[in-house]
Amino acid sequence: MAKKTRQLDANGKPKFGITDKLAYAAGDLGCNMSFSLKSTVQTFWLVFMAMETGLLSILLLLVQIWDAVNDPLIGSLIDNDRRKYKMGKFKTYIFIGACGLLVGGAAVFLPFPNAPVVLKAILFVLGYIVWDAFYTIANVPYGSMLSLVTEDVGERAQLSTWRSIGSMIGNILPSVLLPMLIWEKVYYDGTTSFLDKIEIPEEFTKEQFLKNPNTGLSYNIGDEVLSPVTGKQVEILLGERVFWVALIMGVLGFLAFLFMIKKITIRVDENTVKTNEPTEKFNVFVAFKKFMKNRPAVGATLAAMGMFLGMNAATTANTIMFATYFNQARLSGLIQMIGFLPMFLFMPFITKIVEKYGKKESSVVGTLVSLAGGLLMLIFPLIENTDIALVVYLLALVVYGVGMGIYTCVSWAMMSDAIDYNEWKFGTREEGTVYSLHSFFRKLAQGVGPSLVLLIMGWIGYESKRGTIGQSIRTAHNMCWLVSGLYLFSAIVQFIGLAVIYNLDKKTLAQMNKDLGREVSEEAN
Repeated sequence: MAKKTRQLDANGKPKFGITDKLAYAAGDLGCNMSFSLKSTVQTFWLVFMAMETGLLSILLLLVQIWDAVNDPLIGSLIDNDRRKYKMGKFKTYIFIGACGLLVGGAAVFLPFPNAPVVLKAILFVLGYIVWDAFYTIANVPYGSMLSLVTEDVGERAQLSTWRSIGSMIGNILPSVLLPMLIWEKVYYDGTTSFLDKIEIPEEFTKEQFLKNPNTGLSYNIGDEVLSPVTGKQVEILLGERVFWVALIMGVLGFLAFLFMIKKITIRVDENTVKTNEPTEKFNVFVAFKKFMKNRPAVGATLAAMGMFLGMNAATTANTIMFATYFNQARLSGLIQMIGFLPMFLFMPFITKIVEKYGKKESSVVGTLVSLAGGLLMLIFPLIENTDIALVVYLLALVVYGVGMGIYTCVSWAMMSDAIDYNEWKFGTREEGTVYSLHSFFRKLAQGVGPSLVLLIMGWIGYESKRGTIGQSIRTAHNMCWLVSGLYLFSAIVQFIGLAVIYNLDKKTLAQMNKDLGREVSEEAN
């Protein structure tokens, strides 16, 4: 049978199709095989490296500042590079970044728990900087590549949707599998080797961990080892394994990048697409003032910040909660995946939903559902039976995830409408300013949010030196309230951003597109 060839367009390039969509999705899958490790960084440094919450909070904030500076620096480097590359400039930089991420993701997980505090701080900062630099080298040109694949608005919208699919798969797989691989429940094997892997609180002796706290009897081989602090089975973080798992994820991400580089087609001149807008005469105060006048941009940005507060800031607190309260750290990722799986339900129907009801209207209904999930989540800390509490928590998370589904699918499209709004109201598009400030505030939520959560964890009683098995029952219970509060706060912020501030409802959007002379296809919605 003859090999089927792709049809060519007027310029002799393969026509846009499913191959481009799959390839572009694979690119974000590759990015997120590395990015998803960020949720494990705080846990690794808190639990295995036993870094104090205040110090880790400060260091995390510092490296997030580097993250914000990192993007425009590398973006400018790519924009100003006029050399000719066999694969093309953008694909070449993505390949370099992918090669770096083979080991870069593991650089921040070097397992030296007995190192001095100063050395730990240096390892954390240097490892994170190396990792983040290579991630940016791959991610910045990848994001800009959307404009190189096609000039058609509808086809770009399809690529954006497929990017979301690749992102979700790239986030979910590691989030589910990683906890199962790096957390281990302890059973007595006749030796005391497990004692070398746990932090024993000062008020307890090793001998106390060799007896069942409920019966006072010595363990038999195969018995669950229980913590004398909580009476629950000891669960330890295998820090050395985190490093190796991160290396494996780097390889998987590299393969995904190679698939994208080989299969995706560049149809637009690379020199016409910038990763950064020109910054000459750029005044941050003037730009911020203009940005604040753009209600849709402010509303969509606030909603995005709320989303990241729920999905990123709560991640560390959630893992610690599962380790200290539910005693199920290995299942924390699976529970989260089940909770957010409903977000996928809307993808096949998003075009019809938006066409019938509008982006704003549909997203606002979603935020109301998320608010219901957040309120329901306040119930589980009140339930004494941890098994029933876990079921209520999962139910609340599912409701929250259902509400997040629509906005997740249309968030970038809403920002594109916000740029059109700027042109409609003020006569200028200013894509660079709107996108750069939107990106800045997203990164602010991604960086400051987890940093503040670490401080709150310290304030409510979490002590790194006690590990997860040495935390008091009161502290473990406080973690439940912290997680509940974070999700509810996240939903409230999203509701304010989309329902109160964002003002491009379906009717207004149609009028704006008419005034601007734009015919928007259904696919573009």
